[in-house]
Amino acid sequence: MKKLLYLKSISYVLIISFLVIFTGCSSKNYRAYPKYNKNFTTPKNVKINNSSSMHRATMRPYRVGGKTYYPTTVSIGDTFSGVASWYGKDFHGKRTSNGEFYNMYDMTAAHKTLPMNTMLRVTNLNNSRSAVVRINDRGPFVKTRIIDLSYAAASKLGVVAKGTAPVRIKVIGFGGLVTRGKAKIETVRLSSYMVQIGAFRKSNGAKRYARRYALVLDRYNSVVKKYMLDNAPIYRVYLSGFKSENEARDFIAKGMFAGAFIVGN
Repeated sequence: MKKLLYLKSISYVLIISFLVIFTGCSSKNYRAYPKYNKNFTTPKNVKINNSSSMHRATMRPYRVGGKTYYPTTVSIGDTFSGVASWYGKDFHGKRTSNGEFYNMYDMTAAHKTLPMNTMLRVTNLNNSRSAVVRINDRGPFVKTRIIDLSYAAASKLGVVAKGTAPVRIKVIGFGGLVTRGKAKIETVRLSSYMVQIGAFRKSNGAKRYARRYALVLDRYNSVVKKYMLDNAPIYRVYLSGFKSENEARDFIAKGMFAGAFIVGN
């Protein structure tokens, strides 16, 4: 009996020691942020990264869990519906997809394909609460889920307790700024994809070809760019205006231009 009690005591000590060590190690991943405050907002002097290099990097197709995602452009006023979830201290202080440090007390969110710094109004369809968030991360990679809210945003919307909620999201701005008033619908053009439809040694031939296909399918514009090949100029004709690699591939599959292929902008 004493031996059994002794073994139990040893087990309890080992378990407690393990928990202390584990907690101590994991806490090093967190940065020191203020305690949650429902009125907390990001200071206005915090600079948001809107560099073209960041947008190019975060608008490239990427693969998670065997599925490829194609970031795309949206317009002010666009609305989408789905399920919202939230993420908190396990990611607090870690890097987001756009290079920031995730702050669970900021009004931010993760989306699989929207441009970084897109501003959204998220409405919880269960209680009609709404909140404005900024996209600074990728996710959630779970079927039916459309957005992953920060702890602060989820708290304001009343999502924390249940973990998920049906929501409607509306695009209300870009670059971290909300569009005020009755602004016209605007589209962020962040695509780095073009499709080459021809190449010419003479600039006149390239220009004539580009004029012939100045506007294709009412949305793709032609452009001519000069390069050097084998110590001689070559003029390549491209179509621009593709919102994603997937859209460009779908266009090529139509077979309108023999030998067409995708290039970087």
